[in-house]
Amino acid sequence: MDSNDLPQISKKVRRQILEMIYQAGSGHLAGSLSSTDLLVSLYFGGILNKNDKFVLSCGHYAPALYAVLANAGKFPEKELKTFGQLGTRLQTHPHNLSLPGIETSSGPLGLGLAQAAGMAMGIKPNRIYCLMSDGEQDEGGVWETVMFAAKYKLDNLVAIIDKNGIQIDGKTSEIMPTEDLAAKYISFGWEVFEIDGHVFGQVLNALEFAKTVKDKPVVIIARTIAGKGVSFMEGKWEWHYASLSKELFNKALKELR
Repeated sequence: MDSNDLPQISKKVRRQILEMIYQAGSGHLAGSLSSTDLLVSLYFGGILNKNDKFVLSCGHYAPALYAVLANAGKFPEKELKTFGQLGTRLQTHPHNLSLPGIETSSGPLGLGLAQAAGMAMGIKPNRIYCLMSDGEQDEGGVWETVMFAAKYKLDNLVAIIDKNGIQIDGKTSEIMPTEDLAAKYISFGWEVFEIDGHVFGQVLNALEFAKTVKDKPVVIIARTIAGKGVSFMEGKWEWHYASLSKELFNKALKELR
């Protein structure tokens, strides 16, 4: 796919995220919108090979992943309308036996990187990509896995941190500061790339460079904007999990046309 198509795919995905959460009555908006460009780059930027795997550690980003998978042809796009409904395959957090393309069930934060590291050990040389939130870096299990992955030189493991600066109840800088993330990962023996997570060229370049790294795992720290694409949500932790009135829903959709 031509990389020039990626911005339009992201706009479509963001509209679908809004539609899913509006119809469900509530959902995790800010992170789903901030991570969209990262997921679109992975799935439509020529990065994932046939036998590569993707693990969504921050399961509350499910609306973004569902929309991307539907656009990638994993299941019908019309099924997105069932998100969060009784009996749906599109649960509010992913379940790995429900939909094609879902490798792990996720919900509790801090577990996905460990699952991805275990997979990386088992299926070399294929790559495992794991998306985490920055709030998730509070979890001790993340850092146990960071040590584990470095010890075993898992150079087929690529972690991506959606660094949008917010958590469910405030700014990450105020709840549990984890700065400087890059220095921390470097000290643990990882290769680190820092990028603007909304500039497709930077995202794709980092993902391609990650494939060339030997004998150490890679983390891509992507600076993003919570609620990206919707002006009244951008940068505001209050939209981490929220509902949309009809008026705000229509206003948000208008901005993403």
